[in-house]
Amino acid sequence: MSNTPSILFAISDTGGGHRSGATAICAAIEELVGSDVECHIVDLLISTGLPLVQNAPDIYDHLSTDWLMIYNTLFQMTNGRRRMDLLTRLVYFQAHRNIVRVLDETRPSLVVSVHPLINRLIGNARRTYRLSFRFATVVTDLVTLHSAWADPAVELCIVPTEEAYQLQRKRNLSEDKLVHTGFPVHPKFTNYAASKHKARNTLGIQNTPFTILLTSGGVGSGNMRDLVQEIHQAYPTHQLLVVTGKNTELREELENMNLSSLVHVYGFVDHMEVLMAASDIVVTKAGPGTLMETLAMRRPVIVTEAVGIQEQGNIDFVLNHELGAFCPTPERIVPAIADLMEPDVYEATMDRLADAVPRDGAIQIAHILLDQLHLDPPSRRRRLRIPKVDLRRFRNARLPLSARHIFQRPRNPKQFLRLSNMRRIWRRGERVSATDKEHDR
Repeated sequence: MSNTPSILFAISDTGGGHRSGATAICAAIEELVGSDVECHIVDLLISTGLPLVQNAPDIYDHLSTDWLMIYNTLFQMTNGRRRMDLLTRLVYFQAHRNIVRVLDETRPSLVVSVHPLINRLIGNARRTYRLSFRFATVVTDLVTLHSAWADPAVELCIVPTEEAYQLQRKRNLSEDKLVHTGFPVHPKFTNYAASKHKARNTLGIQNTPFTILLTSGGVGSGNMRDLVQEIHQAYPTHQLLVVTGKNTELREELENMNLSSLVHVYGFVDHMEVLMAASDIVVTKAGPGTLMETLAMRRPVIVTEAVGIQEQGNIDFVLNHELGAFCPTPERIVPAIADLMEPDVYEATMDRLADAVPRDGAIQIAHILLDQLHLDPPSRRRRLRIPKVDLRRFRNARLPLSARHIFQRPRNPKQFLRLSNMRRIWRRGERVSATDKEHDR
C-alpha cells in the first residue's frame, strides 16, 4: 500500500463549477508539492447507484435550461437543516455501501466536499463506520448558500467571500471551523501573463476592434442567440467571441446565421483564460465559476441571468462592488455595453477590479488543505456497550412499599386521588415522603 497522502474531492457534475473548483485546487496542490500528494475527484452522487440521485447531472442540465421554476422550488423545499438531515438519511440508508466503497478504494487522509448535497453523506459514513480521515468543505457559491453547506460535522469550512462567511456564522458554524479565502480559480488564469494583443494573436483574431466575450456556462443555457443578434446589430464593428459550451445545437445555429467575420463561435473550450485575456468585456450568466474567473482576470462583467436561486446573490455581488452591470433581457445589453465603454466608467471599473477578489484563491486553499494533512483525524468514538440484564432475577423480587401502592388497584375514590398523585410523583423520579407512606398504611 502506498504511503503517499491522499485527498478525495467529492463532487457532483451538476453544473461545471463544482468539478472546475476541485480541478483548480488539484492543480494548485500539484504546483506546490508535485506528486507528493495524490488527488482523486469522484462524482459521489453518481457513485451512490441510486435512481434519480445518480442521474443528478443530467437532471440538473434539464432543470437549469427548461424547468427553472421546478429547480427553484426544489431548492426552497430542501433549504433547511432538518429537511436535509431527513433526505440524507433516506439516501444514505440505501447508498451507504457504495459510499464506503469509494472511500475504501481511495483511502483518503482528507476528504474535501465541493458540493453541498454530499457533505452529510460523508459525515454519516465516517461516523457509522468509524473511518479515520479529516473532513473539509470548499464552498463554491458566493452569497446565496444552501443550508446543506453548513455541516457541523466538518473540521473546516472554506468560503470564498465575506458574505458567505457571515451567513455561515449565522448558521452556527464556529469561527474556528471557518476560513475565508478567494474562490478556487484555476492557477492557469492567474498565471497567464500574456498581453491582450498577444492573446488575440494566439486566437488568430483581429487586434484592433473592441472585443466582447459571451459565454453562458458549460451547458450553454440562456438566451445566447438573442444576445449575439442584439450586440452584433448594434455594434457591427465590435469583435464577438461566443462560447456555447456543450450546446452543439446552439453552436450550429449561430454558425448557420452567416454573421460577419468578426463573430467567432466556439464550443466547449479549455483555454478560457486566453479568451478572457483577449477580451475587453465579458458577458456571462451569474454562475460563480465563470464569474470569478472573469473577475480574477480583471475584466468588467455584464451578468445576463441567474440560473437558480443560489445564483441570485452573485448578481448583488457584482452590483454592490460596482464591477459591472446586470442585463436580464437582451434589449438592455446594448445600453449596458455603451455605458461600460465610456472611458471614465471603464477606467474606474478597472481600478475597482484591481483588488476586488483574490486571484490566488486556489493556492490559498491548497496551502490550507496541505496543512490539514499534518493533523490527526478526529478520535473515533467507541460504541457504548450496554450490559445484558437477566430479567429472571427480578421475577420474584418484592417492590418497595411506595411502588406496590402505586401499582395496586385503589379501593375508594379518596385513595384513587392519592395514588394518582403518587404515580405522578413516581414518574418524575421524586421520592415519596415518609408521611405519605405512613398515611397509606
